[in-house]
Amino acid sequence: MKIMVINGPNLNMLGIREPDIYGKETYYSLVKKIHDHADEAGVEVKCFQSNHEGDLVDFIQTAHGKYDGIVINPGAYTHTSIALLDAVKSVSLPTVEVHITDVDEREPFRKISYIRAACIGTISGHGTDGYIEAMDMLIERNSSK
Repeated sequence: MKIMVINGPNLNMLGIREPDIYGKETYYSLVKKIHDHADEAGVEVKCFQSNHEGDLVDFIQTAHGKYDGIVINPGAYTHTSIALLDAVKSVSLPTVEVHITDVDEREPFRKISYIRAACIGTISGHGTDGYIEAMDMLIERNSSK
């Protein structure tokens, strides 16, 4: 099984940006956690982060025919990007939306998620462990086929 993990704007600043909200874990340690879990689960994973919407769309499109699922934290694009929604729809892969914080407990605009319409599930407020939960959701779905 091959899983693509995508992170949107500012997630490269984990551990630096608002650590009281997002925690002190760095982006590097998040990627290591993801790769370690993939190794333990026997799946292949590729991580990508960009602050640019078009780069995220391009990367999602590369998943078509090559990956079995997507984990995505679109960051602020969650609330604004129809382009990411359309990209996920276009590749027709099971996708899980992840947010480090509980977006429903934050500002009202964070409760709006465009990408959710193309996702099989959302994990919100579980810190970076949410990425592991999302990967497990995809692994379980794939194994039950």
